Amino acid sequence: MSLQTLSPHHSISLPSPNPNHSNGLGFDWPLRSVRHEGFKVCSVMSRDTRTQTQTQTQTQARKTDVLRLIDEAEESLFRTGKFGRFGGIFVPETLVTCLKMLLSEFNLCMHDPLFQGELSAALRDYVGRETPLYFAQRLTDHYKSSRGGEGPDIYLKREDLNHGGAHKINNALAQAMLAKRMGRRSVVAATGAGQHGVATAAACAKLAMECTIIMGNLDMERQSSNVLLMKHLGAEVKSVPGTFKDATSEAIREWVGDLERKYYLAGTAVGPHPCPAMVREFQSIIGIETRRQAMEKWGGKPDVLVACVGSGSNALGMFHEFVRDEDVRLIGVEAAGTGMDGETHSATLAKGEIGVYHGAMTYLLQDHEGQIIGPHSVGVGLEYPGVSPELSFMREITRAEFHTATDEEALDAYALLCRLEGICPALEAAHALAHLGKLCPTLPDGAKVVVNCSGRGDKDIETVSKYQQLKNGSVSDRNKSNHPTKTTSNVVNI
Repeated sequence: MSLQTLSPHHSISLPSPNPNHSNGLGFDWPLRSVRHEGFKVCSVMSRDTRTQTQTQTQTQARKTDVLRLIDEAEESLFRTGKFGRFGGIFVPETLVTCLKMLLSEFNLCMHDPLFQGELSAALRDYVGRETPLYFAQRLTDHYKSSRGGEGPDIYLKREDLNHGGAHKINNALAQAMLAKRMGRRSVVAATGAGQHGVATAAACAKLAMECTIIMGNLDMERQSSNVLLMKHLGAEVKSVPGTFKDATSEAIREWVGDLERKYYLAGTAVGPHPCPAMVREFQSIIGIETRRQAMEKWGGKPDVLVACVGSGSNALGMFHEFVRDEDVRLIGVEAAGTGMDGETHSATLAKGEIGVYHGAMTYLLQDHEGQIIGPHSVGVGLEYPGVSPELSFMREITRAEFHTATDEEALDAYALLCRLEGICPALEAAHALAHLGKLCPTLPDGAKVVVNCSGRGDKDIETVSKYQQLKNGSVSDRNKSNHPTKTTSNVVNI
């Protein structure tokens, strides 16, 4: 079955699990601003005062509008499968029943004290949660030194300390438990950087389930240590030509071939509903812990949250808890690769256009003919041509801001954290760390910044060494097979 058959140009509206949900909610796109009737200004105000007052009122109105849109999206999510106009269920009819069953079981699990208790115990005793909120004193001093000792305090949410070495285990373990509850005996998953593959293989070993991990051959070469680890954990690892996007397509095909027995374990917040919502919910433990730990450490909330953005799981895991706290800035950092002028990047939100891919509507990297442009990043886990529909929605309503970091900037940030804090971050997380150089000079003294250190850099040692050799001139040319290529897909342009 080809991938093209997985994206008919229609979406399926699912019934709301709550019969009290209104059926009249909708969105008027593009976004409209709230009109303010009867706004009066005292005649004795100066022009500057009037302008400042009007600006403050307009800002407050914009914030109110953003919260309204967030609330409407959450209320209608399980009825429409969409975050605003993004997301949905663009799949053949044969998959709709399976997705409805998954949605129903997911809703039951979210409200089942027994399931939640078992998951909490497993996250504590098996994964090793909660992960620390670590004050990076030397990294903080590094950025303060250029401003005469003033600047923000930098904290790291240490997801790299999880069993399996990344945030991916939070979702993988929860979904594997859900799959077993549904009576599925075999799990299939796709992975790029390998951490989702390792997490899924570990969860399946723990739960005595069969596990098949599909991985692009280019990623297998770059992440050989994770491939070996998956095999040690009992998973069958299958190779397909290409990278993560190609592995995802093949994993979906394998799942569709045996819907009664197999479970497709989505590792990131993309794909048809309810996959993005499930991944977000199971990863939201990151933000929940962060809020509690921040209150314990300094008695308040973070001022800024920073996370890398590939397709969205670690960013949403951090952001979701704070999405309605408008005084908390949410910053996502995409991969600019070798530069934003060409096509060797993975900056979907910065450079993409809206289309349908892998069963959902979102921003995509595509050419003028609607063909997917293969992404590139030194952080393999960021190489995906799409992005979470929820992050697309957050970009559109301006709840989150998104920036980019190049390969070189990420590698420098990796080296800086290693040298100053004795922590080797994953190259994906290094993109978030790289943004600190631009962010810190703009923040007041004592502001609290939390960066999601979403993975451990053990898997990237060989990649870092190769790039260091290239930088030093000892390698004449990069492997051109790692550069992006155009591939055909069924993309709907908006």
